[in-house]
Amino acid sequence: MKKVGSFLCFIILCASPAFAKQCFIVKEKDKIIHQEGDCNQRYAPCSTFKIALSLIGYDSGILINEMHPLWPFKKGYPDFLEVWKQDQTPKSWMKNSCVWYSQVLTRKLGMQKFQSYITKFNYGNMDLSGDKGKNNGLTNAWLSSSLEISSIEQIAFLGKLLNNTLPVSRNTHEMTKNILFVEELPGGWKLYGKTGSGVLLSPDRTRKLKIQHGWFIGWIEKDGRVIAFSNHISDDKKQNTFAGQRAKADVKERLVKIINDSSR
Repeated sequence: MKKVGSFLCFIILCASPAFAKQCFIVKEKDKIIHQEGDCNQRYAPCSTFKIALSLIGYDSGILINEMHPLWPFKKGYPDFLEVWKQDQTPKSWMKNSCVWYSQVLTRKLGMQKFQSYITKFNYGNMDLSGDKGKNNGLTNAWLSSSLEISSIEQIAFLGKLLNNTLPVSRNTHEMTKNILFVEELPGGWKLYGKTGSGVLLSPDRTRKLKIQHGWFIGWIEKDGRVIAFSNHISDDKKQNTFAGQRAKADVKERLVKIINDSSR
């Protein structure tokens, strides 16, 4: 375990970025080994919802494997990022966090089946109604809209994924886990996870503010040891970088120290 300390050890002593609010949870097996912040407040899952969508896609037969289906980019699709203006596979969809691929998937699924899966998953508040008055839940419910989930619920959902206990096939669990691989860290730990970035809603939930919130959820594994985490941050002023990427950087800085401490 001491070798893990070589990973970004020079920044462990540095102060973590200042966020207006943060919940950070780390869990191994059934034991929470680190928790800080308000972890019961719900926020939109944003692109972390791709984990649930992947499970739904594979279980329903819409998704086949890491490379199929290959869906073409079409004019009119969300193209906020340059990398979205390309044809996408399940693997690239997850890597590039491509919004339009998610929306094609849910359209193929239909609202009835979509709601059925989210209810069976007991996912957050299970609200797929979408933006107020817009009837866009099928394609937008998870995008700073009606669907919300807390950090406590995120870590519980990850636990079910890792233990293959969600109401889908074992192969569906494994296919989803495979496309969530991010990188191998120094020390031999493999990092799996998904970022998510969005904006906060006004108190009456009718306006989307210019203040971001972001997630990085997932797990690391090595030699049979699996440690899950959920990191959520929210800003108090406008930022020029994606909150999800800042949440990810924060996790990578802090996990190493927590791992080393827990192994003593």
